[in-house]
Amino acid sequence: MSFFNSLDISASGLTAQRLRMDLISQNIANANTTKTEDGTPYRRKVLVFQQRSGDRPFSEYLTDASKAKVGAGGVRVLKVAEDQTPFKRIYDPSNPDADKDGYVNMPNVDVTTEMINMISASRSYEANISSLNATKSMAMKALEIGR
Repeated sequence: MSFFNSLDISASGLTAQRLRMDLISQNIANANTTKTEDGTPYRRKVLVFQQRSGDRPFSEYLTDASKAKVGAGGVRVLKVAEDQTPFKRIYDPSNPDADKDGYVNMPNVDVTTEMINMISASRSYEANISSLNATKSMAMKALEIGR
């Protein structure tokens, strides 16, 4: 594994965790949204990650005209999925979205769970930065050997 592969893997982790934090922020922002464009409450979104395979050395990427063939290992986002857990039902007859019994369907977002996920994503992001910095430091030390 070359330095470039390590950098690519760390970069893919940074990108995936940044997207995860964005999605968690979206979930928290919509924790009280009772009506979306389709008329239902907001449904919590989660990311599905997939391992990228590193089947080609970095030197081959330099000869390719297209960067679309990059598969250097690491992680990629497979899809954004909606959490299918049932909506919370809250009794609030004064709410305009209440049904005939006075219950309102609320989003299936638990702010506490989202905050825990945000801390986890933040720590994963920091770990990828540490890995990136360690790889960069090793590369710099290798260059200093030649002096």
